[in-house]
Amino acid sequence: MQTPLGIVAVDQAGVEALAGLPEVREMPAAHAQEHALEVQLPFIQEVLGDVSVVPLVVGDARPDEVAQVLEKLWGGEETVIIISSDLSHYHPYAEARAIDHHTVEEILRFDPTPIDHEQACGATPINGLLRVARKHHLHPRLVGLCNSGDTAGPRDSVVGYATVAFYGESHDHAGT
Repeated sequence: MQTPLGIVAVDQAGVEALAGLPEVREMPAAHAQEHALEVQLPFIQEVLGDVSVVPLVVGDARPDEVAQVLEKLWGGEETVIIISSDLSHYHPYAEARAIDHHTVEEILRFDPTPIDHEQACGATPINGLLRVARKHHLHPRLVGLCNSGDTAGPRDSVVGYATVAFYGESHDHAGT
């Protein structure tokens, strides 16, 4: 995969590790219409440098299936999993802020009630990640929360965004 910053290699060992799972299918067409990976690649290159990735798109899956896939790729605390999802869509600014704040609070406290697709279009992978994060005793930290109305966009109909980092005991991320 190529970006203006260079090539990002696909982790073939990771892809092969998933090949035997019945819920994983190779579907290049699934990536053709989905931009979530492309918007993350420059960030990955800038922050992590020369790494390889296992690109996944979640379609009709259950959170437990997503968790099973993530577990297959889990290599310990050095494993980086990025789930890309918008939060609320097309609400007025103040309403979206309230909805998104509630969603983020549910994520931060590992609320047992699953995030739904009205709260985040990527609810399924988010819920799968929360299962893995709970199992591995990861700690969530809100990095940022905003919506398109916080930039140059109009405020009558906005899309929400958040960054939540999960980290293990051995990492002190208080200042990052």
